[in-house]
Amino acid sequence: MLGTRRALDARGSTSSLAPCAARGLRLAARPSVVAPAAAPCRAPRAAMRRAAAASKQPAAADARADDPTHVSEAGLPRTAVVGVLGGGQLGRMMALAAANMGVSMRCLDPADDAPAAVAARHDVGHFRDADAIAKFAQGCDVLTVEIEHIDADALERAAAASGVDVEPTPATVRIIQDKYAQKIHFAGNGVPLADFADVPDAAALEAAEGRFGLPFMLKSKRLAYDGRGNFVVRTHEDAARGVEALGGFGHGLYAERWAPFVKELAVMVVRSRDGAVLAYPVVETIHKDNICYVTEAPADVAPHTASAAARAAEKAVACLDGAGIFGVEMFLLPDGSLLLNEVAPRPHNSGHYTQDGCLTSQFENHVRAVLGWPLGDPSLNCGCSIMLNILGEAEGDEGVRRAHALMARAYSTRGAKVHWYGKPGMRAARKVGHINVSGSSRAEARARLASIDPAAAGALAATGDALRRAGLGGGAAPAPAVAPAAGAAPAGGGPLVGIIMGSDSDLPTMSAAAEVLEQFGVALEISVVSAHRTPERMVDYARSAAGRGLKAIIAGAGGAAHLPGMVAAMTPLPVIGVPVKPSGSHLDGLDALLSIVQMPRGVPVATVAIGNAANAGLLAARIIGASDPGLQARMVEYQEGMRDVVLDKAAALEEKGWRGYGAPKPH
Repeated sequence: MLGTRRALDARGSTSSLAPCAARGLRLAARPSVVAPAAAPCRAPRAAMRRAAAASKQPAAADARADDPTHVSEAGLPRTAVVGVLGGGQLGRMMALAAANMGVSMRCLDPADDAPAAVAARHDVGHFRDADAIAKFAQGCDVLTVEIEHIDADALERAAAASGVDVEPTPATVRIIQDKYAQKIHFAGNGVPLADFADVPDAAALEAAEGRFGLPFMLKSKRLAYDGRGNFVVRTHEDAARGVEALGGFGHGLYAERWAPFVKELAVMVVRSRDGAVLAYPVVETIHKDNICYVTEAPADVAPHTASAAARAAEKAVACLDGAGIFGVEMFLLPDGSLLLNEVAPRPHNSGHYTQDGCLTSQFENHVRAVLGWPLGDPSLNCGCSIMLNILGEAEGDEGVRRAHALMARAYSTRGAKVHWYGKPGMRAARKVGHINVSGSSRAEARARLASIDPAAAGALAATGDALRRAGLGGGAAPAPAVAPAAGAAPAGGGPLVGIIMGSDSDLPTMSAAAEVLEQFGVALEISVVSAHRTPERMVDYARSAAGRGLKAIIAGAGGAAHLPGMVAAMTPLPVIGVPVKPSGSHLDGLDALLSIVQMPRGVPVATVAIGNAANAGLLAARIIGASDPGLQARMVEYQEGMRDVVLDKAAALEEKGWRGYGAPKPH
């Protein structure tokens, strides 16, 4: 009786969902997973009824595993039908994912040619029509949404009448579709938010202006998305204009303190039926005319910022109810703090990159979650994944022509995938598709994006500059005066290995590393970075290296050899130290070797023999080759070549004898 029980639960108000702590939430073993206290898997009444009807007996716990109507511990049966309220592009991509999993899906949408119909049975009807929802629910085992602007009361009544399960719950949808109620709910659960206030009339609006100052945001409580329902109040006179633009006080308005963000971040979080939450990588979102323009994963922020954003997103979703994927948007402020903006109880534009950039897409994980199946791994399957929205740039045929020109550039770009939504017609600023661009590094992905849409790549670089000006790091820009070695960078990609040294006097030694890397076709950059004479430059280089796409750093140093260790302390990349024997030194480089290997616990630095930068280059190539089959194959060829050289020498020595062989060359 689950559908009825949950639908009739007294959880309809904004305060009806219990705080996280009161619901027994705990941190699971994986740092990005929050799980509740153990709870049994749930099966909807409709599925149990079919199983019972098949055997003419109540559903039994020991039903045959190969019975397609059997409700297993993993969730709903294989024959379960998923119903989706809405049949737009999100429903389309959800239906395609479901089809690949062998799951039947239906959609309820008023359009005769709904995009989701490509892979779902399409019922023509409105998702805000109570009668249509009630009829639609009769043929489904579980209901979910691709848009939150539905009739939550009708959804609740349909669940009570038919026994269909609803994921996420109507109570959650009701909270989220009213953005003011959403703010109240999250504030009550300790989620960080910008200050906000209800503005039911002119007096309340004036009070909000006095409290928040100028500028501040005036927002609609309901039916607000893609920039609609927001108005920036910059002057006192703007306030009245904002009320009129948003439909008047009767439409339901609230005010929010201005958030002077340096980046907009987003996290997709999938929530299982038993309440465990699992975060995808933190992404940066950039908007154009208030519509999502481009996203980048992982976001170009410091690791501790990414961790804090993931924790905040998990906390927000854990305090809701019901299974599915949730999109969490937030602001990164100049002081490094984070504020939640809003949450969507469905697949989200900021998660489209997951289709090609993650091991499990947001759409597949949403289907898994609502069915009660095991969740998929949300990890990235590449170094960087960027999503570019295809927005209508003009009306009609001209808009189609421009969209197709953008797609044509994507088709000729390595690592780019086009996703078209199949919407009828073309309107300016309408989302009609998106392009996912993958790369082994941020630099490579951005270079590929630049060949499709240079403005989008420039927008990503600009937010990185803003982040550094705020003193919050960010690694999109190159370190000062560091140029890639001539001819080292392959087309469409940046350097993968950085070679640095404390003085140009180390170059005769360190050049051997560059020669080896060039031999293997590994892009590199090389420069002088002194730990003692240019410490600020060293800090900039170390902190920006990972964000610029480097995979390893080779640092040469003589004497006290501080450079490798100091760089290793400030970068997550592997650092290989090369002890350099300074000219005129009485210690023969031994002091440099000992200094490099005697690093404190927690700051690992690899090293090679004194002066053997060639081995450092080989080690860097092997590190990169662990995830690059082509480079790994070249390394195998190199090793086989060394074997052949040794065998040739052995054969010559055996043939000529030691007197005829001659004196061997030193190596």
